Amino acid sequence: MATELSEQEIVRRQNLQAMRDLGINPYPAAEYPTNAFSTEIVEEFEKNEGNGEEPRQVCIAGRMMSRRIMGKASFIELKDSKGRIQVYVTRDDICPEENKDMYNVVFKKLLDLGDFIGIKGFVFRTQTGQVSVHAKDITVLSKSLRPLPVVKEKDGQVYDAFSDPELRYRQRYVDLIVNNGVKDTFLKRATIIRTMRKVFDDAGFTEVETPILQQIAGGASARPFITHHNSLNVDLYLRIATELYLKRLIVGGFEGVYEIGRNFRNEGMDRSHNPEFTCMELYVSYKDYNWMMSFTEQLLEKICIAVNGTTEVKIGDNTVSFKAPYRRLPILDAIKEKTGHDLSNMDEEEMRKIAKQLGVEDTDKMGRGKLIDEIFGETCEGTFIQPTFITDYPVEMSPLTKMHRSKPGLTERFELMVNGKELANAYSELNDPIDQEERFIEQMKLADKGDDEAMVIDHDFLRALQYGMPPTSGIGIGIDRLAILMTGQPTIQEVLLFPTMKPKASASQSQSEDAEEK
Repeated sequence: MATELSEQEIVRRQNLQAMRDLGINPYPAAEYPTNAFSTEIVEEFEKNEGNGEEPRQVCIAGRMMSRRIMGKASFIELKDSKGRIQVYVTRDDICPEENKDMYNVVFKKLLDLGDFIGIKGFVFRTQTGQVSVHAKDITVLSKSLRPLPVVKEKDGQVYDAFSDPELRYRQRYVDLIVNNGVKDTFLKRATIIRTMRKVFDDAGFTEVETPILQQIAGGASARPFITHHNSLNVDLYLRIATELYLKRLIVGGFEGVYEIGRNFRNEGMDRSHNPEFTCMELYVSYKDYNWMMSFTEQLLEKICIAVNGTTEVKIGDNTVSFKAPYRRLPILDAIKEKTGHDLSNMDEEEMRKIAKQLGVEDTDKMGRGKLIDEIFGETCEGTFIQPTFITDYPVEMSPLTKMHRSKPGLTERFELMVNGKELANAYSELNDPIDQEERFIEQMKLADKGDDEAMVIDHDFLRALQYGMPPTSGIGIGIDRLAILMTGQPTIQEVLLFPTMKPKASASQSQSEDAEEK
């Protein structure tokens, strides 16, 4: 069923046809030769004002966000990719005898808010002191057929804001247009990734790409998405991690490899989880988890400075400092510090009783490692605001990690906690193929107990290890969570351009959203 047009949409379509009737193409194909951006124009004018130079001639393009018609003059606010600038338009300048049609376009309001236009003119300062562009020519570049939400500001107050999260995330394109600061978040996210790549490339590491469709969902403990390949007639999994393929490359002779890409986990959605997310994994041969802790401190400090100009960032009520070094605390010591319970010498049943006392639910299917993980998550994780390396996890929690060199039953693993959430996970990688096979077998036993996140045996990965993998350290960093921290945003949805959303209930709901938008 066709969606009924609103009165404003009908008027815009009438304006579209009126332009065509005047011989004006509302969607021209030719290149428009812009040579300046709004913010640059203002900065350069204020820098050079009073130097006696001729007014700068500019050609700019953008979206018309507001318009005031005052007799023979009109003031337009133009928004381009960098910011906004005022455009001063007079009838005599743009509507001479040979171009009377433009009078109808501008002064008879065939242009609507949201339309893209091109402006050629010169820069000047108005009598009210605002740096503006005096238009000598206007070109219609693209007609907008839907009205934008009109966000008004007065005396520091915002009215009619486009603020409903459901609408903002579904219609990110509108969110980016009308809400200040949204685009800045994603520019900062790009800076995070660009800085990370530069640090790795400068260190001599190689960026690679590994399969997203995999026959075995390995490299992490998580529930995968399953799909089917018709030609091969086999089920495949969307990858839950890049780890096992990157380690194969270390076996093959790469000294340091990294990948920044999407992973997919068929699990819950909340303020810090999305089914598809961006992760960086790095593996460096001849290093251990101590080296990786120091490298990670330096990496995050550089990223924070690149994004915010300082090593500190405000996140809600907390000020988090990414200045190295960070505290290092073994996980069992952290649990003892926060709860008073020393789990180091407890068997599984004793630990299960403590877990129940501490409010951990559904413990019957959990092994020792899972119990420690759940106790830590329930009582400790949220308390670490400043960056803290939680180290030396029990072997049951770390099936891909080298045994600790001096602490029996523990592994050389750390997780980095920041602002109450895990940001990074890293190991001294297990490179003993016999030990690795035994760990996989233990994981299969957990699966038999009902743990649907337990790993399955990857026989090809075991074969690769049997050819020999050098001592290696690896780390995974969640880019989305890092973006949350570095931009001070409250949820993962704020740093994903198009987060996963529940399907719309019906066509009537879609129409309701359209009505609410207008």
